[in-house]
This record gives sequence, structure tokens and C-alpha cells, in this order.
Amino acid sequence: MEQTTSTPKEQIAKHNSAVEDLSSTTVSINALGYAQELDRNFGLLSICAVGIVTGNAWAALGGTFAVAIFNGGPAFVIYEFIAVSVLYLAVAASLAELASAIPSSGGVYHWASVTAGPRYGRICGFFAGYWNFFAWVFGLGSGCVIVGNITVQMYAINHPEFTPQKWHVFVGYLIVTWCCCCVVLFANRALPAISNAGVFFTVGGVFITIIVCAVMPATRTGSGYASNDFVWKDWSADIGYSSKGFIFLMGMLNGAFAIGTPDCVSHVSEEIPRPEINVPKAIAAQAIIGFFTSVFYMIAIFYSISDLKAVTSASAIFPLAEIYHQATGSATGTIGLLVLILASIVGGMIGCYITASRTLWALARDGATPFSNTLRQVSTTWRNPFNSILACGLISTLLGCIYVGSSTAFSAFVGSFVILTTLSYLAAILPHLLYRRANVTPGPFWMRGLLGYIINGIACTYIVVFDVIFCFPFSLPVSAHTMNYSSLITGGLTIFIAAWWTWVGQRGYKGPPALEIRGVEVDAINQTMHGLKV
Repeated sequence: MEQTTSTPKEQIAKHNSAVEDLSSTTVSINALGYAQELDRNFGLLSICAVGIVTGNAWAALGGTFAVAIFNGGPAFVIYEFIAVSVLYLAVAASLAELASAIPSSGGVYHWASVTAGPRYGRICGFFAGYWNFFAWVFGLGSGCVIVGNITVQMYAINHPEFTPQKWHVFVGYLIVTWCCCCVVLFANRALPAISNAGVFFTVGGVFITIIVCAVMPATRTGSGYASNDFVWKDWSADIGYSSKGFIFLMGMLNGAFAIGTPDCVSHVSEEIPRPEINVPKAIAAQAIIGFFTSVFYMIAIFYSISDLKAVTSASAIFPLAEIYHQATGSATGTIGLLVLILASIVGGMIGCYITASRTLWALARDGATPFSNTLRQVSTTWRNPFNSILACGLISTLLGCIYVGSSTAFSAFVGSFVILTTLSYLAAILPHLLYRRANVTPGPFWMRGLLGYIINGIACTYIVVFDVIFCFPFSLPVSAHTMNYSSLITGGLTIFIAAWWTWVGQRGYKGPPALEIRGVEVDAINQTMHGLKV
């Protein structure tokens, strides 16, 4: 019996027709061959809002000011942030072109699976996914403890006799983590509107704070402005290291913690129309707004400092509160500014839940997690990966319990956020570079020619060099309190991931599915999925 064969172009035409048919029904296939299980609730503005609110660079800087100020003083906190932001542009651009080519809720997990090719893709994607997931869970814990500290500080301002305890912070931690978890669990359809509202507190909050800190120090209740030399020139770094250059490089860690979240919007790629175009735009919006709001915010608060010793004293529960008090000269003004940063960080914690849960869900649907059959489920009632969100809430609660037992141990976990995120980025970008960018079909955003190699090379070099620097002790001589445990936590987690890989790999883990249609080149198919004509 004679069999008829069709040409690749004819098969592509049939594939295009099938995609159009699927788009008009409740069942569709996304760019990686998965059934489209999540509703596309987000639009361009709301996904930009997710990036801005989750990144929330100015609030992250304010929440970690006590650490940053010792690496050169206020002036060099600004310069360190500018330097690391420039380097992160290369990282963000590298991730943006992968997000444009491979739009997936898994983010770096799927990108690394593709860029490393068929031989190493499974293991690179596996490690990238877990590094990224743990990083975002630790970032969630960090934000929740900052909210707890702010809440305790707000109470202490009007109650001078109050003596804060760690369990007070823990109560605030539990309240914010489960409130945010419930929002993501039960308000999935409202998340775009909630993200848009969060932009008001993120952008509007920093604008109000800048105005207040710029104006109030000159009033009768204020304490006057700092000198230009204090803000732009003076160096102060009594942390034991003799090299100013090395201290400057170490100080870039704080800026990296604030600005280093360019992948967050990629995890809602399956919840937005045309993600190959909209996700890179959202990454750009997050980077630009995060940079400018942070720089102007730092300048404003540094000029409002009149007594740096009071800010850095051991008695300060939350040093930013002391800065606000020096700026406004009143408890009411201080609480008002703390409410703004509190609301902004809470919005960011909702974004962290979205990011962490989508990453865990993406790993689970490929069978890469324990209890994957449970974690991979999408709730038909709430239209979200309900079990994965709940799991993130439980893990966050366990981190909070660690804080009560030992704040040093808790800091060790959350302090590895930058190392873990950048390692996950490296697992996707470095194979992309080593394989001469040949394993990925370009999306609408693509750095062509030599530019792509240069940007990818800068991103990889930055990550490799600074991940080593960021593992050095925070100060000398080293004690149990001042030791940097990032290398220990990262190494321990990597050993755990490797052990789990050995177990799962022997039991049929295959990684993300490849989109294959017999007789048609995968590149051509991917181009049609991006809406391009072949």
C-alpha cells in the first residue's frame, strides 16, 4: 500500500492550523508542549507590576541598611549599588532573551535544560531549578523577618519601656507569611489587580519618602542635613580588611540582594498572552525602575542622617527607623514612613510566593520533586498550583522557627539568596555561551552577533568572580556571629540536590518534554509557536 508523505512546510501549515484550533478551546498546548493549565490572567502592565513589586529594590536596600553601611559608608553604598546594577544589566539581558525564546513558568529550570543540550540538559536544568527555588524561598523568609522587625520597631517607638524579643518578630513573621500565602492561594484571579495596587506602594511610597526626607530635615522638627562629603566622599569601613578595593567589591553584595531578581517575572510566563514579547519588557521595566528609585532613595535618606553612630548602634532594632526619626524629628512621621516601606515589602512577599510556587510546580510536573503527583496538581477551584503554594508557606514557617532558635542560623540561610540565584542563572547562561548559543531558537528579543557573546560573557564572569567574593567573611577577625555561611549553605544544599538527582535520575526523570513533530525541524516549529512566518 502506497504511503503519502508531506513536505515540512505542509506539516508546519497543519501544525499552525492545529494551534489555532486549540486556542479557541479550553485545552491548548504552550511553547514547551505542556497542556495550558493556568489561566492567562496577567497583561503587560500587571506583569510589569509583578516585577517592580517583587524586585522592590529600594525597600530591600532600606531593610538591609545596617549591613551595607559598614562597607565604606553611605557614599560607597551608592557607588557599590551603581556598579552592581550595571553588571546585572548583562545578567538581565541574558535572561530576557532566554525568556523570549523559551517562555515557561519554570524559568531558569527550563532554560538550562535547553541551553545545555540533550546530553547535559537534564542535570543542568535540575540543579538550576532547585537552586532557584531554594533562593526564592529564602528570599521570602528574609522579607518576612524584615516585616516582623519593622512591626516591632513601630510598636517600640511609642513604648520606650518595651524590650523587643525574637519571638515578637516571629509572631509578625508568621502573620505576614500566612497572610501573603492566603492571598496567593485564594485570590488568583485578583493577583493582577493586587500587583497593580502594589505598584502604588512601591513607586508612590518611595516618592513620598524621598520628598519627606528631602524636606523635613530643614524644618523646625528636623535635625538638619548631612554634609556633601558625608554623602558623596567620606570613607568608613572598620571591618578588618586592609584593601579598600576588596571592601568595595564585598559591599556590592547588598546591592546584588536588592537588584538581583531579574527572573521573577519569567515564572508567570504561562499566565500572560505573548510572553515571548511581554516578559522581556517586564524585565527591562523592573531593572530601570528599580535602579532609579533606589539611587534617589539612598541619596535622600543619607542626606537626612545627622548622627550615624545612633543609626549603627547595637541598640537600634531596625536602623532605618532611626534614620526616619532623624529626618522627621517625630514618632508620627517615623511610623508613617515605616508603614510605606512595610506595605511595599508585603507586596513583594506576595510576589515571592508567586515566583517560588510556580518554580516548585514546574519542577513537580516533570517529576523532579518529592510528592510530585501532589505538588503538580492545579486546583480546578482556585485555578492555581494550590499544593505548591501551600508547601512554600510551610517551608517559610520552618525558616521562621529557625530564626527563633538562632538568628545566626537563619541569616546563614537567607544570606545565601544571591549565591543561589546567580548559580541558577549561570547554569542557564554558561551552557548557552559554551554551545555558541546554538541550542536555542531565537525569540523576538535576541542579541544578535557578537553582542550576545559579549553580554553573556560579562554575565558569566560577574557571577563566577563575585560568587567567590560574596562568600568571604563579613569582617575580621572571624567569629561565629560574623562568619559568612553562604558557602556552607550553598554547598550543603547542592549535595542534597545531587543526592536527590541520583535517586530521581535512576527512576525515570526525563526533564521538560521536547516539542517534536515527526518530519519537521524543531527550530521551524518553535518559530511558529512564537508567531513567526516560516
